[in-house]
Amino acid sequence: MRIDLRSDTVTVPTPAMRQSMADAEVGDDVFGDDPTVNRLETLAAETTGKEAAVFVASGTMGNLASLLAHCGRGRDVILGDESHIYHYENGGASALGGLVFRPVRTNADGTLPLDALRAAIHLPAHNYHYYHYTRPGVICLENTHNRCGGRIVSPEHFAKVAAIAAEHQLPIHLDGARLFNAAVAAGRPVADWTRHVSSVQLCLSKGLSAPVGSLICGSAAFVDEARRMRKILGGGMRQAGVIAAPGIIALTEMVGRLADDHRNARILADGIAALPGVVLDPPEVDTNIVVFRMPAVAQAEALEEALGRAGVLVSNFGGGRLRVVTHDGITEADCRAAVDVMARVWEDTCGT
Repeated sequence: MRIDLRSDTVTVPTPAMRQSMADAEVGDDVFGDDPTVNRLETLAAETTGKEAAVFVASGTMGNLASLLAHCGRGRDVILGDESHIYHYENGGASALGGLVFRPVRTNADGTLPLDALRAAIHLPAHNYHYYHYTRPGVICLENTHNRCGGRIVSPEHFAKVAAIAAEHQLPIHLDGARLFNAAVAAGRPVADWTRHVSSVQLCLSKGLSAPVGSLICGSAAFVDEARRMRKILGGGMRQAGVIAAPGIIALTEMVGRLADDHRNARILADGIAALPGVVLDPPEVDTNIVVFRMPAVAQAEALEEALGRAGVLVSNFGGGRLRVVTHDGITEADCRAAVDVMARVWEDTCGT
């Protein structure tokens, strides 16, 4: 038995995706000649209500190219201290772009405290002390919020952040790697979120089963600059239609089925919550991510290892927190079997 709940990035392309790769019409994407890439970019722009889009190799590249396109060296990237960009993207904005991370405390539901957000924006002032500070460049949001357990950050919160950004003429970039999960769970179009931001990164290989790739969407002028940054980062692609074709299927055929993942995540959550001493953290399960806290860090590490030996793979968030993620290929039966294994392994490994 092998039930891989480490991430929704472990999906494999569907048969239709594999066939689309074989049949894809291709051209040189750097010259703008790949018709399949062009169709994917047009579809993404239409879906998000933006003027244009550019296909990139990964979500990390998408976020980095966006930040570089929004602001120059020495500017602040204002973002949550629990954000994916801050924790998991190897400081690329600083290492390659000379940008300065200015983290803001993240609320448990993935929102940013508006007063703290305002305080993080250093405004121009005609006095000596202002020049001790870096200057704001871009605000980053995330949806769904990974480290907050797949929580949905509402469009209403986005609107409040957008109002603050507008006061200071700052762009907003959305790490929307799992934005479709939020849209499906909330029953709202992605444009309800994207209308409040300047740019958005969408991931095709998280939950949507495409083998590779993300999209950056925004204004035509912004996307032109993001495309230039993609080239600087070594992301210019040639006959990329072979990987763009499954992305089209991801956006047109795989979004609706995310609701299955959300239902299966609740099965896992109910079973995990019944384990003695284990606490869901956060207690709410909005989408396909379940995070839970063990009584001790050592117990979390022991449980992760024991589950792996039993064929159930989970990821370790550190600090005694473990994460499980549902996705295409994980069935309701898999989730119930995983819960049974967890209960047995918990008793053998951590029980008293």
